[in-house]
Amino acid sequence: MKRQFLLAAAIALSSFAMAQSTPRFGVRGGITSSGMQGDAVKSLNGIIDYSNGMVTTATHTGFFGGVYAGIPVSDNVSIEPALYYTQKGYALQGDFNLKGAEFLGANAKAQLNANYIDLPVVVKGNFGGFQVFAGPQVSYLLNADLHSSAGVLGFNLLNSHKDATSQFNRVDAALTGGIGYRFANGLNVTASYDHGLSKVDANKNFDAYNRSFKVGLGFDF
Repeated sequence: MKRQFLLAAAIALSSFAMAQSTPRFGVRGGITSSGMQGDAVKSLNGIIDYSNGMVTTATHTGFFGGVYAGIPVSDNVSIEPALYYTQKGYALQGDFNLKGAEFLGANAKAQLNANYIDLPVVVKGNFGGFQVFAGPQVSYLLNADLHSSAGVLGFNLLNSHKDATSQFNRVDAALTGGIGYRFANGLNVTASYDHGLSKVDANKNFDAYNRSFKVGLGFDF
């Protein structure tokens, strides 16, 4: 865990040392659409009992926001470290039993809400305003909770929250990349994809990985 943070910090610090002109700083925020690939359902097996494997996953919509620095290393290339608060997670729906409410076998839903601090450090190419970027990202899980609900014939029979933080690794490593456009006044738009490389399951028993799309609006100061 320490090695991953130190590596990201070293890349960011070396970028300042390589800078050929004054860095730009900015703020960025937007929406996320996240999920998990692999044995995502099994990663919550300590909270949910599954029956007949009739469970499907869906994406989770959230928010991200934070600060970044644009550090030029040539006329068209810069390094951009950033620090974002990011909401991630996924949703489950289908035939499963919630512990303590085993009689609810249908119309049940569960949504994982996970809050992370993301530290991406990307290399960015700028071509007349159009930008492409890619690089590593280290994330730290602040907390995660599972919101469970179930109903029959329009009646809500269950609505509960359970702390799921212990089910997941605190640190996640990923690759991130995307495209963007920067206007002359400093306003910029970006679209990126985060591809998790670390198993999110705390015991590393299941091959479940974070996946996330981000669309953001930023401004350079």
